[in-house]
Amino acid sequence: MRKIIVEKDYKKISTYLQNKFNRLPKGAIFKALRNKDIRVNDVKTSEDISIKAGDELTVYITDDLLFGNVSLSRNQVAYEDENIIVVSKPQNMIVVSEENDIGLDKLVSKMIGIEVYPCHRLDRNTAGLVIFAKSHENEQILFNMIKNHDIKKLYKCTVYGKPKNKKATLKAYLFKDSKNSMVYISDEKKKGYTEIITKYTVLNYNNDNTTDLEVELITGKTHQIRAHLAHIGYPIVGDGKYGINDVNKAHKVTWQKLMAYKLVFLNAEDKLTYLKGKIITSKDEL
Repeated sequence: MRKIIVEKDYKKISTYLQNKFNRLPKGAIFKALRNKDIRVNDVKTSEDISIKAGDELTVYITDDLLFGNVSLSRNQVAYEDENIIVVSKPQNMIVVSEENDIGLDKLVSKMIGIEVYPCHRLDRNTAGLVIFAKSHENEQILFNMIKNHDIKKLYKCTVYGKPKNKKATLKAYLFKDSKNSMVYISDEKKKGYTEIITKYTVLNYNNDNTTDLEVELITGKTHQIRAHLAHIGYPIVGDGKYGINDVNKAHKVTWQKLMAYKLVFLNAEDKLTYLKGKIITSKDEL
């Protein structure tokens, strides 16, 4: 926890914090706001409000995040060989680094001492397995394998409600609103909408009116799992964007219960043929 006196007026808290702590990930700021971990003059706020010179901010963000001292543990490595490394991404982290936001790619490179190349992405708030190539050549091979659906990516999530069908293949259409970082789902084809297909299997019906699912993306679009499941009436527990915030608060859930937990190499190409049949599973719990 740190107390800070604001030096001049700012239209947004996020802008002030990014200027003051230039290695602080944007996601950490907005997560702190959602969780009301930032106070202005000792008043909790969940909005990215304007602040004035002389205001006192109380910020409940760890120094590791504030000052960019973020690192990976070897325990987060699910698999590694001379060509690839598969790492379990924590929530609230992007895969590819941006100017003011440290990504998993830089942390992996720092940990193993060579540059790595991400072969796919996960949403910031989705934890789980990410494949990195150790060369551009292997990056291209893995891109082709993913494009050809040679690698099956499976997710675990917990949703509110109890789906009647224990297995289902869902089809709909998705529109991406990049400006507002949202997607919208329609059951009918519309202009600007792309077809999406999501498969799920019930793993367990829980006693608190939630259900654990295994999900497979046949198409892979931004926020697809979160938005598609919410669209059919089963939002992911802890999802602040597509979920039910009042229900999340009532259950005291502040994290999104969605994780990319398993990779299945159905086929493999070129110098990576040895990966055919390999199954990599995350060590983390949902």
